[in-house]
Amino acid sequence: MARLHSKQHGKSGRKRAKSKEMPSWVNANPDDIKEIVRKLAKQGMKSSEIGIILRDQYALPSFKLLIGKTMVKFLKEENLYSKMPEDILQLIRKAVRLYSHLKVNKKDIKNKVKYDHIVAKINRLTKYYKRKDAIEKGWSYSPDTAALLVR
Repeated sequence: MARLHSKQHGKSGRKRAKSKEMPSWVNANPDDIKEIVRKLAKQGMKSSEIGIILRDQYALPSFKLLIGKTMVKFLKEENLYSKMPEDILQLIRKAVRLYSHLKVNKKDIKNKVKYDHIVAKINRLTKYYKRKDAIEKGWSYSPDTAALLVR
């Protein structure tokens, strides 16, 4: 599959092993892992950061195989998940940085094009998350309100 905003081809992302059960070398207790996730989420970490910590420090290859549900579902049940999904927030942060750069450097055409690509990605994700009821129906991206959302 080709990439959307470049002339490159390639496969994106890593491929996880398709095992349906936890490996035998994992000796983690589900209650302890749940408590660790709660503690890290209360410290303000995102679900991807928590997953990296569980993988690197606690040798847990898959939260879902151990607990039985995804980390996002677990955090939503515990009321620790943010209102906006993590991927769209990262794109908004990138767009705000580029927008402030373009205010100062008005002749930077290449970054203007990249900014337009990021806004297009945000709008596509917004349509998807509105269908899935993950964000409010009336929400739309604008550079001025996005800067307030990111802070």
